[in-house]
Amino acid sequence: MEFRIERNALVEAVTWAARSLPARSPVPVLGGLMLDAGQGRLRISGFDYEASANIEVPAETPSAGQVLVPGRRLLDICRVLPDAVVACALEGTRFTVEGGGTRFGLSTLPREEYPALPELPAFRGTVDAAEFAAAVAQVGIAAGRDDSLPVLTGIQLRLEGESMTLAASDRYRYAVRTVLWKPKAAGFEAVEVVVPGRRLTEISRSLAKTGSIRIGLNGSGSSGGGLIAFEGDGMRTTLRLLEGRLPRYDKLFTLDSPAVAVMQREALADAVRRVAVVAEPNSPIRLDFSAQGTVLLQAGYEDDVASQQLTAALAGADNLAVAFNPAYLLEALNSFNASQVRLELMGPGQRAMLSAVPDVDAATREDHRHLLMSVRQLS
Repeated sequence: MEFRIERNALVEAVTWAARSLPARSPVPVLGGLMLDAGQGRLRISGFDYEASANIEVPAETPSAGQVLVPGRRLLDICRVLPDAVVACALEGTRFTVEGGGTRFGLSTLPREEYPALPELPAFRGTVDAAEFAAAVAQVGIAAGRDDSLPVLTGIQLRLEGESMTLAASDRYRYAVRTVLWKPKAAGFEAVEVVVPGRRLTEISRSLAKTGSIRIGLNGSGSSGGGLIAFEGDGMRTTLRLLEGRLPRYDKLFTLDSPAVAVMQREALADAVRRVAVVAEPNSPIRLDFSAQGTVLLQAGYEDDVASQQLTAALAGADNLAVAFNPAYLLEALNSFNASQVRLELMGPGQRAMLSAVPDVDAATREDHRHLLMSVRQLS
């Protein structure tokens, strides 16, 4: 086996395939990357039973063949290679990597023990890559981090007609974003699945510049099993679906006669960031809205206090005070692109809805909503 390839192309390909490698694995071969060279192309694959990734790139292939090498070690080597054509070859049981006068030798893993990659599930449709990546980033901040509740660490995708709705919740916040997608055929039956959130965020970010993403799907994931696939520009990956469903958000997102405040998004985010400097971790930041068109942000711990006043148009109440976890509020504000945000407020300890106020010159409306629970005890 022997191939030659530009250093940058090799780095990008190995980086993509290495996304599927487990942090730790009791099975050594699952920490490997399979390199398959032949017919003027190099295919690199990784697989840990939960996720797979493979990519094909052009390469000179004087001698075809396969080799399984330690994935993270290969990635480390590729990152320090000089900017030159890289020559790789299998010499007995050693895999050599050489470029710009630098030479490395790697031990190999038994490729006969490496599991076969899963077949790509049936193609269901396509979505704009940049818009999909933005939507995943917007809702992904609300996904949980507690692995003891796997479904809450996921991002739910609902495919219905020509709409894709993404949702995530950790029980304290709930984010939803809808984007357009193109189903393969008319009359597409609605389907709802939950995809591992962290991995979906990484995948969408790396595919953001591919133009469009092809999506494949089999199974529903409601009782375990099932795969979803994403493909763009020669890069393909599969993820095993998470079992279960997120709580329904339609009733949660319906607030009964809320007070409504409209504010400049960046000004509010900057104020939250400043005032929260004196707040202890997880302690709230208080917002006092007045009928005079202002809001006073306050935070403090013992003798350390901070405050800032901003303009805020309030309707539906004369005065209203609410408090939020400052990190959650700041992440929610930063997930929007619009210059103004609308806050629907019910009072302390109740739900609060954030949504975008459409910009006059915006080409499309930002169909994104973020629900937060306010703190019951005001500081």
